[in-house]
Amino acid sequence: MTPQECRETYRSVLDEVGEDVYIRRYLGTGANRPRFEVKVQARVMEFTAVELSGSIIQGDVKLIVLAEDLISAQFDLPVLKNDKAIVRGKEINIESSDGNTRRINGEIIAYELQGRG
Repeated sequence: MTPQECRETYRSVLDEVGEDVYIRRYLGTGANRPRFEVKVQARVMEFTAVELSGSIIQGDVKLIVLAEDLISAQFDLPVLKNDKAIVRGKEINIESSDGNTRRINGEIIAYELQGRG
């Protein structure tokens, strides 16, 4: 499978089961610090009981976000620990960002994010 074919498959799945989320990055410090956020489609899932180990705890969510959506929205990659995601109106913290699992021929197709909050 080529990277383009894989992206098309992910896009098709997101069109069926994805939802709009915002990926947010705060800049600077203080209560009124500026932020940059982009609206993207993501697949939002609970972690299974088998996956609850290490740094993953009950209540954490997994978000699958296409890298090309973030690039198109001009989000500065990679998604970082402590960036935020707005899921169903609630801001959650990004605990980890995996840009390696969903690569094809060395090209990143999607980020797998662990959210908490």
